[in-house]
Amino acid sequence: MTGAFANPVYRRLFLAQVLSLLGSGLTSMALGLLAFELAGDNAGAVLGTALTLKMVAYVGLAPVAAALAAKVPRRSFLIGLALARATLVLLLPFVSQIWQIYVLVFAFQAMSAAFTPTCQALIPDILTKEKDYTQALSYSRLAYDLESLLSPLLAGLLLMIISFHFLFAGTALGFLASAALVASVTLPAQRPEAMPLPFKKRLTRGAWIYLSTPRLRGLLALYAAVAGATAMVIVNTVPRVKGILGLDDAVVALHFAAYGIGSMAVALAMPAVLQRFATRAVMLTGGGVLTVGLVAAALGPQLIVGLAVWAVLGIGASTIQTPSGLLITQSCHKADRSSVFAAQFALSHAGWLVAYPVAGYLGVWIGLDQTFAVFAMLAGLATAGATTIWPVGDPREIEHEHPEMEHEHANRDADHHDPVEGETAKPVRHRHGPQRHSHVFVIDDHHPVWPS
Repeated sequence: MTGAFANPVYRRLFLAQVLSLLGSGLTSMALGLLAFELAGDNAGAVLGTALTLKMVAYVGLAPVAAALAAKVPRRSFLIGLALARATLVLLLPFVSQIWQIYVLVFAFQAMSAAFTPTCQALIPDILTKEKDYTQALSYSRLAYDLESLLSPLLAGLLLMIISFHFLFAGTALGFLASAALVASVTLPAQRPEAMPLPFKKRLTRGAWIYLSTPRLRGLLALYAAVAGATAMVIVNTVPRVKGILGLDDAVVALHFAAYGIGSMAVALAMPAVLQRFATRAVMLTGGGVLTVGLVAAALGPQLIVGLAVWAVLGIGASTIQTPSGLLITQSCHKADRSSVFAAQFALSHAGWLVAYPVAGYLGVWIGLDQTFAVFAMLAGLATAGATTIWPVGDPREIEHEHPEMEHEHANRDADHHDPVEGETAKPVRHRHGPQRHSHVFVIDDHHPVWPS
């Protein structure tokens, strides 16, 4: 094996991620059947509420989990999350009330909100070469797309021979296997913090760094376009295909497959693309592609054209999502990665929290074509905003000035000061004279404001 898969630790961690994704996908399939069994014709409302709770968990709890994880060994943290999800899944077959679904789904998604950013922050610690890391980002995107394609197929095959209640047991086994794979490797230790930070500061640090960095604010604007486009695909593919075109479930599946194929094609090509073109140009192009795709969707439903449009939307979304991890890794210190990835996870999912209900209700109130037009306008505005926020050129190394300042830090703060061998991490107060210098610039305690 070559590239990212040449690293045995990454191979096992990737397989653990795949099993985790398949487990989540199969759980979603079984949850839909469970909701129908309990709620009958109101199953759609139950699932809609569960989906909203999922987004609330993602938005509200990812930063909290990152702040807590800063004090816990990462391997133990990931194993504990996998075991907790296996336990929660095994409780679902015994549910007899709808409110119990909501409680378990929220708890389950809270674990996912902690698991995913922690895994994302680990990968650049394992794959230190940027080329290998870029490949890993593509593989991660492929895993997400394959999960969305394979979970319904696998669930359908299993349901031919077993009751959907047994799907929960199967997904629990997947989470247990994921935990075993994580337990089988030695993960890089987290670097000690310069000084122990209070919980409140750990909780907000990722969002502070993220929102203070222009390229990451541009990324957030582009994710608003992604959220709108993917929400339209997820929420309104069925009404468009079955309600307007009058076609069957097989054509619905073809549309979702077209979206996934477009996304996977980009993920496979992305390592080569990023070697030739700047990340900013690539991701802004993705925003333009999403806008064009939504405009095309607003022109009216047709079968062949519709499949092509769904593929274009998959291409645009993946062009933004696949390189995002690389952008985050380049924009923070190693010690801050977990909190910044958690901030990205929470802030980006806030877009879906808004986009899902808006896509659904607008589609009913004003019609699907008009709703696609609204989201096309929003995607265009988001892309234009990202173009303005994200500086042209965007050099990583920036010449800047420091005024004279007095501050304190731990002896082992190696970002800007050489640690003294054998000394403790007790705070040391000292003064810096004014200086002008140049280095790779990221937001931290020494550089709290981006240079103008």
